[in-house]
Order: sequence, then C-alpha cells, then structure tokens
Amino acid sequence: MLGIDVSKDSLSVSLLHPLTHKLQWEETVPNTKAGVQLLLERTSCDIPWVMEPTGRYSLSVACQAKAAQRQVLLARPRKAKAFLAAIQSRAKNDRIDSRGLALYALAVPLRPYPIKSDSIEQLDQLLTARKGIAGAIASLGQQKKELPYAADALLPAILALKTQRKSIDQRIAALTSHSEISPLVAALDAVPGIGLITAASVASALTSKEFAHPDAFVAYIGLDVRVRDSGQRKGKRGLSKQGDPELRRLLYLAASASLNSKLNPFASQYQREQAKGLTKTAALNAVARKLARMCWSIARHGTTFDSDRVYQQPEKSKNVNPPS
Repeated sequence: MLGIDVSKDSLSVSLLHPLTHKLQWEETVPNTKAGVQLLLERTSCDIPWVMEPTGRYSLSVACQAKAAQRQVLLARPRKAKAFLAAIQSRAKNDRIDSRGLALYALAVPLRPYPIKSDSIEQLDQLLTARKGIAGAIASLGQQKKELPYAADALLPAILALKTQRKSIDQRIAALTSHSEISPLVAALDAVPGIGLITAASVASALTSKEFAHPDAFVAYIGLDVRVRDSGQRKGKRGLSKQGDPELRRLLYLAASASLNSKLNPFASQYQREQAKGLTKTAALNAVARKLARMCWSIARHGTTFDSDRVYQQPEKSKNVNPPS
C-alpha cells in the first residue's frame, strides 16, 4: 500500500507491505507530473495508492495515477486524523503521516478517489462560489441592522452581491439544463421543498460519489443518528453532523419548505415525529433524512417523484422455490 501525504509543493510517500505492514521504502518527490511519473515507475500496477483530499493538489495526482490504471483510494480527513492520532507517537511530520495513511488503508475498507467530470467540477465551483456570496450577504445584512449609521455604506455592497448571486443562479440553471445530470436535477427539482440549488447540489454529490445504500448517503451528509450507549447507560441521540455540512443545511431547509407545500407528503411524518416528543428541529431532521433517502432512490433507479409512493414499503420478492 502506497500512502501519500499531499502538499502544494511535494508528495511524501511511504510503501508498506500489505501483510507485514513493514516499511519497504519512503521518499519525497515534487508535486508535479514528473514527480508523479517517478512514483508510477517505481511502483507496480497492483499497488493501491491512498491519499486525503486536498483540492486540486491531490486531484491532479489522482487523475494522473488513474490514467495509468492505478487504484487510488480516498481517506476521509476526519477519520484518517483520528486513526493517525491513535497509532502515532508524539512526533509528526509528512513522512509519518504518509505511513499512517498506508496503515489506515490496510486496516479500513476505503472508497475509490472520486474523479469529477468537467461539467460536475464546474457546477461544484459555482455552488461553492454561491455559498460564499450568500454567506457574505447574510453577514452584511446582519451588520446593516446592527450598524444603522453605516447602513447606507453597506447597502451598495449587499445589492452588488445579490446581483452576483442572481448571475450565478442563471449560470447554474443553464449548466444543469445541458449536462449529464440534467434529468436527475429535473427529477429532484420536482420534489416538494427542493429547489434548483438543492437539486443541483444533491445531484452532483450522488453522481460524483458512489453510494451503495441510502444510509451511506445519509451518513455522508451527517443526518445519521449518533448513538452513545454504554452498559445500562443510554446516551443522548443526536445527529453525527459529519460529512458535507452544506448538503445537510440545504436538505434541512428543503424539509422546512416542504411543510408549506400544498401537495406535501411529509406533513404526516413531521406530525408523527412531534407526537413522539421530538422538537421541531429534530422532526425536521427526520424529514430531511427521508428526503435524502428519496433523492438517493431517484438517482439510483432513474425514477421520478410520486407522492403516493413516498412511504410505500417495497414489495417482498416471492421465492418460487423456497429452501427445504
């Protein structure tokens, strides 16, 4: 297993034996095409590579490795950090981290490193830019309320940012109407409470990453319930809040918006969750979790939203030849 600690300028690399976990060799090469080529020449095709996502610095390495038919695995930063903290001594440097990543990949099943298409990458960058602009609008709007004497100075900036956000929304709409995810975005946009931005964000995640089960997607956005029990002690239940916080926020807002829809199939679940004693926030999180599972199903099976089938249990397949 080849563990790679990626930085802007260099790649710290450690090769571990898959059975003994002993260090075979370690090296530091430039984070360039020539540096990656040196690693390709020094490692055989059957050796997997593992690295943490560091934006374009790791993406270029993964693309070059996959083009050379190498298996590249993705180490989630938070979980990898916890693993490294458990096995490492007080010392910490890039080479030690690369060894730790290789050990992590040998100990835990990891998913392939996702490589996005150009259209998905463009969409994600527009969504990220929109998120930043929306945050700036909210921040300046709050300051405008708290600083009445400076309101006239803040107003032009707020209006300019709103114009930019509208322009980005138009670019997102144009991009999602002429790309490989156009049918999926349209199908998700038809779900009550889900708008274009949420539909585009969810479609991008479901397309660029492989989720074998709806619970995997729920866990990815941090809407899964965290359980902390020990012996007879029953700890509090709450969201894990791991994974993508922006998708979690968007689906929560979609759940809230769906309650105002005339054809809302989620109102009964919201009422049931509150009848159990859940707070409004917890009940909305339960609806958001249902929305996440529904989005996964629409993407996996290529279906469209049907309010009559939202809470319909799948039919059990009949066994023609039951075992004796």
